[in-house]
Amino acid sequence: MIEILRKRRSVRSFLPKNIEAEKLEILKEAALRAPTSRNINPTEFIIVINKSILEKLSKVKAHGAEFLSKSNVAFVVIGNTDKSDTCIEDCSIASIIIQLTAESLGLGSCWAQIRLRYDENKNLAENNVRKILNIPDNYLIESIIGIGYPASKPKPIDYSKLQQSRIHEESFN
Repeated sequence: MIEILRKRRSVRSFLPKNIEAEKLEILKEAALRAPTSRNINPTEFIIVINKSILEKLSKVKAHGAEFLSKSNVAFVVIGNTDKSDTCIEDCSIASIIIQLTAESLGLGSCWAQIRLRYDENKNLAENNVRKILNIPDNYLIESIIGIGYPASKPKPIDYSKLQQSRIHEESFN
């Protein structure tokens, strides 16, 4: 796992190459295996491959989602707020599980934050996604994970450049 974490970086440029069905099935399984608080499983996923829908999703917020138009697939990570009060946390866990699984399969990915983000007209990005994908109001929309074969990949961050000051032992001071 540490090797996957060491080499995983956000990828925003993808090759025009379809993801094999077997890899897509592994990504789906990983999403469904992501842990949730009290095993309530409020997380659900909308998988988008259609290029015209990916293009629409790339414009749901002012910036930071453009890469979705070039991705090969996107996982829209949503949580049923009627089922759990930990949807934000559960969706976040599922999002990173999807990204780490993608990395393990030789794919690149990037997380587009949707919750609490806005488009150029000050409309909530969640509402924009909700309209495009017909998502009920009782679901929060945490993120969209764009996935594909990397056109280029940033180099891993060297261990010596990690911010060791972010680690505290026994107490904050």
